[in-house]
Amino acid sequence: MVRYIFYPHAMTTLSRLLAGLCLSIAAFTTTGAFAQTPTGPNVGLPVANLTIGMYKIKAEVAATPQTRETGLMFRKSMPETAGMLFVFDESAGHCFWMKNTDLPLSIAFITDDGTISDIAEMKPQTEDNHCPTRAGSYALEMNKGWFARKGIKPGMKVGGLPR
Repeated sequence: MVRYIFYPHAMTTLSRLLAGLCLSIAAFTTTGAFAQTPTGPNVGLPVANLTIGMYKIKAEVAATPQTRETGLMFRKSMPETAGMLFVFDESAGHCFWMKNTDLPLSIAFITDDGTISDIAEMKPQTEDNHCPTRAGSYALEMNKGWFARKGIKPGMKVGGLPR
């Protein structure tokens, strides 16, 4: 027969420790210490691990007409090292706009061999067209200014692109 002895003082201390741990976790999640879970119409997309130089990006992949059309619409935030990669079936001059998109974004247009052809800054809630100067099958949206802050320019290569 096994007996359990409870010590009220120990239980109070344990309860305080657990409560403190819960508060710490809540503080981390609300301050963004953990990656934010995206919300909006395009939740649960596959993720591609991309590289540009020494930088790593976790990019949600929009590869169907519906997911490409919706993109990052209605999102309120995006982690700093996250983005959205648009993958097209054909190489062409695919243009983008920011209708119903609340985030200010930068976009890199990428040719079939992974070379960045153009980078553009896009204002939220506008219907201004942003088009590449060369045909390509990819475009990568990141938080506004991300490419400039990292020194990423046209001519650089993106690694890890899905075929």
